[in-house]
Amino acid sequence: MPDQKRTGEIVHRGVPVSAGICRGKVLVVAKPQEGEIPRREILESEVPQELARFHEALVRTRQQIQEVQRQVTAGIGAQDASIFDAHLLVLEDSTLIEEVSKAVGRRRVNVEQAFREVTDKYLQALSAIEDDYLRERAADMRDVTGRIMNNLLGQHEVVDLRHLSEPCIIVSHDLTPSTTALLDKRNVLGFATDVGSKTSHTAILARSMHIPAVVALKTITQHLCNGTQILLDGYNGVVVVNPTDQTLFEYGQLAKKQLNLDEKLRTIREDPAITLDGVRLTLSANIESPGDTVAVKAQGADGVGLFRTEFLFLNREKMPDEEEQYQAYRQVAAALKPEPVIIRTLDIGGDKFVEHFGLEQELNPFLGWRAIRFCLTEKALFCKQLRAILRASAEGNVKIMYPMISGTDELDQANALLEECKAELRAAGVAFDSQIEVGVMIEIPSAVLVADALARRVKFFSIGTNDLIQYSLAVDRMNEKIAHLYEPTHPAILRLIKLTVEAARRHGIWVGVCGEMASEPALVPLLLGLGVDELSVTPTQVPQVKFLIRRMKMTDAVKLAEFALGCDSGAEILRRATTLARQVAPLLMEDRA
Repeated sequence: MPDQKRTGEIVHRGVPVSAGICRGKVLVVAKPQEGEIPRREILESEVPQELARFHEALVRTRQQIQEVQRQVTAGIGAQDASIFDAHLLVLEDSTLIEEVSKAVGRRRVNVEQAFREVTDKYLQALSAIEDDYLRERAADMRDVTGRIMNNLLGQHEVVDLRHLSEPCIIVSHDLTPSTTALLDKRNVLGFATDVGSKTSHTAILARSMHIPAVVALKTITQHLCNGTQILLDGYNGVVVVNPTDQTLFEYGQLAKKQLNLDEKLRTIREDPAITLDGVRLTLSANIESPGDTVAVKAQGADGVGLFRTEFLFLNREKMPDEEEQYQAYRQVAAALKPEPVIIRTLDIGGDKFVEHFGLEQELNPFLGWRAIRFCLTEKALFCKQLRAILRASAEGNVKIMYPMISGTDELDQANALLEECKAELRAAGVAFDSQIEVGVMIEIPSAVLVADALARRVKFFSIGTNDLIQYSLAVDRMNEKIAHLYEPTHPAILRLIKLTVEAARRHGIWVGVCGEMASEPALVPLLLGLGVDELSVTPTQVPQVKFLIRRMKMTDAVKLAEFALGCDSGAEILRRATTLARQVAPLLMEDRA
């Protein structure tokens, strides 16, 4: 519910995804009405005509997306334009095309009806995935399928956001990536949406285009009308309706301070992440595709702490071969050497490959056949990836990491396959790093409890806090009824992290954190105090985390961790951690309510 202040101004709170503050009149974009697709029985003789219409729509959609990609390349850059490669792959999905064609031919229905039924099934499967990044790809598919449907029906966008007559703040239920990419930057001051997340391609584009944005406001479109004056705060995720003079003054001051902070962040990008008392930390970046290396270097990260390889396996009709994977991994390693690149093997479940393997959907894929479990069963697929990573390791800066390890058996099996792949490459005379370092993700409580045994077999641990929290507290943070129970500072979580660090210390290996806890400035001192050696965050978060590290003392972080390990209240731990962060970096924390 929005907050109603006595002054008459109303505050809506959502999720900040693109920094900046703007003020202006609202332009509400109505949610597209899907409505009922008319179902029409067709004759056998009409099937070729319906399929021809379908293929014409696919061609027209491809032309539209390629034009979007061309304009993004010219206006923002090739890195952001590569977002639409996934959109184009949807148009090449032979399984999708074949299912639609079969539905038209066998059931004798019009192509719009067949297309809606098939794509609804796909979208429901993607939306149900537990992984945030993979679930967000449903938005990409919705963007493409929406365009295809519009082309089939001969419909166009209700509001043309590419050519606006005056400055405004867009308020919409959602904005697709292709719509966002073509926003009229001269007149779009910012945007706010009912739904969305930080990891969506819409959010990524907003940041690249420097358009302030707030998402996940739930029902803001129902509370605003065209012409309403609002203030949008892309730092804190706040939208203020009818702001008072006092609010405007306060935000004016905040904007000045933020400009000062931005300048300070730019000046330290090439500096090391070192505390005031001389402790050097490794500050790495999480990436999802080779194009992200540009941001890694621009933001001053110490290489890559987590390279998610899932992007190669999504939205395509067949699995990538070894050569394609090798070229992607080598590209990243070559671009960033001598900085390290940690490549995580496939962290995706069998439920995502239903079309490729003819599998049945699992009732609970989050606890099912996924990640290392999937790979150890599908050994041919796994070995292709292992060989590709090994070949890329010839660059000299590649490390390998297994996800979702629950015990030593899985690790031993994975390492045995890795050794087999090394032997194959060695016999073929293919170069690779024979001493490549192997690490594991610590994201299951059982892995923490056998961390000593795991540490004897690997060179590093990387704690995936997102999954560790969900598995340990039995909380699905996407479930609104229990999301409040998702608590990173829960005493149990901090003790699991400490146990992991202690096991690593006993065996002389290092520990990193690549989950969202590492990106939260208030929690950075706490993690370092617990003994973590490395933090890996999204590239855009690197300067802020580095700014905080360079203004804190490790002695203070250790004291905070000692307090936290003896405290029974997660809320009190968070309060104490936030207080310390505010003390050491007030400029960074000032805009965090």
